[in-house]
Amino acid sequence: MSNTRHLSDPVELPCGVVLKNRLVKAAMAEHMSTTNTPEDTFPVAYKNWGEGGWGGLITGNVHVDPRYTGGKGDLTFANTSDPVVQSNWRAYAAACHASGAPAIVQICHPGRQSPFNAGERGFFEKNVAPSPIPMNLGDNLIARAAQKVLFGTPREISVEEIDELVASFAENAKFLSEMGFDGVELHAAHGYLLSAFMDEKMNIRTDTYGSTPKNRTRLITSIIHAIRTTVPATFAVGIKLNSTDTQHSNTLDATLDQMAHIVDAGIDFLEISGGSYENPVMTGRGTTTPLVSTRTANREAYFLDFAASVRSRFPATVLMVTGGFRSLAGMKAALESGAADIIGIARPAVVDPAWAKKLLDAEREGGEVVIKLGHVEMGWLMKKIPVRALGAGAESNYYSGEIGRLGRGLEARAP
Repeated sequence: MSNTRHLSDPVELPCGVVLKNRLVKAAMAEHMSTTNTPEDTFPVAYKNWGEGGWGGLITGNVHVDPRYTGGKGDLTFANTSDPVVQSNWRAYAAACHASGAPAIVQICHPGRQSPFNAGERGFFEKNVAPSPIPMNLGDNLIARAAQKVLFGTPREISVEEIDELVASFAENAKFLSEMGFDGVELHAAHGYLLSAFMDEKMNIRTDTYGSTPKNRTRLITSIIHAIRTTVPATFAVGIKLNSTDTQHSNTLDATLDQMAHIVDAGIDFLEISGGSYENPVMTGRGTTTPLVSTRTANREAYFLDFAASVRSRFPATVLMVTGGFRSLAGMKAALESGAADIIGIARPAVVDPAWAKKLLDAEREGGEVVIKLGHVEMGWLMKKIPVRALGAGAESNYYSGEIGRLGRGLEARAP
């Protein structure tokens, strides 16, 4: 009997949710709400993916605290008792389910990466972080000024606020289960709050939420346990974690130990991604080039080497790898390596929402499918500004704009 793994294979998560195949539309910033709730553009856009052949869909960020968002146009859990708002959320879920693919919502808190003009907090109210450590956008004068103007120095979140945050994650997960979604993914990557709590450079607390690798995962494991007590047993709880920040450091064992606490808390899948505003390698724009082996480079995925380490430690955990896949051959190599169970696709899914169907057809027929995407070009003035997050911002803004086109019933365009 052949043990070959195919993209067309269904994947059953521990909670019982079944992905139709191994291709998942990954989370991307959308920035297309004017009310911070899912307006008509969301079901229009997501119906494209719902009918696109994907095994499952993961939505863009939904922020659990309306005071702190990643940018204008982001979704929050505002006015959830309003029947109109609930109707909008149900329409959103229904669009994702157009062809039966499970719909999972990425929920998060941006932490110190929430700029001054985002969210409902007052202009002079600081963003929050595990410790009052400002972001580093670069060592030059312009980068330091941009950091101060856009983000400032965060204040340390209190234990009382952490308790409220845990309850908020659980409450919002319960709301999503009632609206018809199939699960949530905790965003603990890209420098957001949950990610920052895990990082010893960003978290220098001496209480039970810091000082040791285990304590630095306490917020995440508390959230997972709280969600599990409020949602049905069949509701998925996944997590997105960083790889690049730790894969070549001397703390790999500590990182895997942290993952052990998270896996033991009861997750249904673990997505490997990477990068942050400080080093945005998830867009290929970071000033620090990800150090990956030639083997990984040939297989396209940015984070596959790290995923292999995770697989060795956690052989039974469902692993999703997102970042850099552009061909059927690259995806098949990742699956056959054993480092990935699920292939996460982001930017190519915007340009071609039905790319999953084409990949599955090519796999069945023994063919190949390749998509080529260029970098988003910045204007000459932007190129002159030495702030490393600008390139990542240009990429993200371009693709969120193209998702907006999908939401208006138009075709998305490749850069």
